[in-house]
Amino acid sequence: LLPNTAGCYNAEDAVRTCQLARELLNGHKLVKLEVLGDPKTLFPHVTQTLIAAEILVADGFDVMVYTSDDPLIAKQLEQIGCVAVMPLASPIGSGLGIQNKWNLLEIIDNAKVPVLIDAGVGTASDATIAMELGCHGVLMNTAIASAKNPILMASAMRKAIEAGREAYLAGR
Repeated sequence: LLPNTAGCYNAEDAVRTCQLARELLNGHKLVKLEVLGDPKTLFPHVTQTLIAAEILVADGFDVMVYTSDDPLIAKQLEQIGCVAVMPLASPIGSGLGIQNKWNLLEIIDNAKVPVLIDAGVGTASDATIAMELGCHGVLMNTAIASAKNPILMASAMRKAIEAGREAYLAGR
């Protein structure tokens, strides 16, 4: 299980959600921190995310954090002690794919923790690109859940992830 603070719009609610999850799950420490700033785009509220991350890490949580694709913020979250940085490729549910490869490459090239794409993947080619850039993984929901054939899309995504990772490992 991975407790997630999706739907939280401030640090206080996100921290409380994680603490309640830890109580309900007998001390489970791994959480996904997601503090939203805008209900339309679901962009992360970066300042509230930084505050919540500091509190949660100090409280003993292992924090995987949803964030913008800003390399400086990603580095700051890593320095706080987050165990994974999860930048968006484009807005949650948009399916627009990777909009800023340069920012993602900067994050990946400078991170000492896993980098997972956490939003915006629309189809298999987007997942392949993320993995070819060097991401450690891709989270997805809408691309599969909204597909005309979700099982076939999930199969395509699996193959895309594998192909992208192999291409990354093979080098250019």
